[in-house]
Formats: sequence, C-alpha cells, structure tokens
Amino acid sequence: MTDERIRVVIAKPGLDGHDRGAKIVARALRDAGMEVVYTGLHQTPEQIVETVVQEDADAVGLSVLSGAHMTLFARLNELLAERGIDDVVVFGGGIIPDEDIPELERSGVAKIFTPGATTTEIVDWVRENVGTPLSS
Repeated sequence: MTDERIRVVIAKPGLDGHDRGAKIVARALRDAGMEVVYTGLHQTPEQIVETVVQEDADAVGLSVLSGAHMTLFARLNELLAERGIDDVVVFGGGIIPDEDIPELERSGVAKIFTPGATTTEIVDWVRENVGTPLSS
C-alpha cells in the first residue's frame, strides 16, 4: 500500500481576475483526497512551471477566462518541454470555444472542461488520467 496521492497544481494565468471556478475545482480535488496547490491570480506560464517543478506535481490545470487560452497553453507546454517535463498531465477549463479544443489537444492539452462541467466529472477524470494507478 502506498501513501502517494495525486499532486495537482491549479493555476490562473494571465490578467484574468476571476478565480471562483479555479477555487471550486481546487477544493473539489482536495476534498477527493488529492494534494492541491492553487497558485493564485495573475501567474505567468514561467511561474506556473516553476510551481509544477517545486511541488513535484503530477498534473497542472489552467483556468482561462480571458480569451488567451491558445497562447497560454502553448507557452506552458513549451516551457514544460524545455525543462524535459513530459510526465505532467496538462488540463484546463474556462471560456474556451469548442472549435479551439481540438487544436489544444493536438498541442498536448489532455482535457478541456467547458462551462457546465461538474466537479464530479473533473475529479473522476483526474483520477482516471493522472498518476500511477495502485495495483491491487
């Protein structure tokens, strides 16, 4: 039996100042038994990647409501690649048009949650797609 829990960084990149959704997701993941670090508002992709490294995170979730999702996810993935980090699952949510989701997925974003996604959906997805499953 291992005591390792999934470690997730939830981040609010850019100038968007609305973080209620990010806080709700962070709390839901924490309530589900995961270790969660919420970065706070106005983080740069560089700061987010540094937090991922410092916290030895298994996943990073971005909340983007500003319309800059294509740029912010691309920069985050670029910085992760530059540091040789290929085992951190990138996911996100916010106001992201459906037509942008396939391009984000091609760029390495594992999942985008759009408005209306429930915290149960998010928790279940993270459990199924992040970390190493325990063997029985």
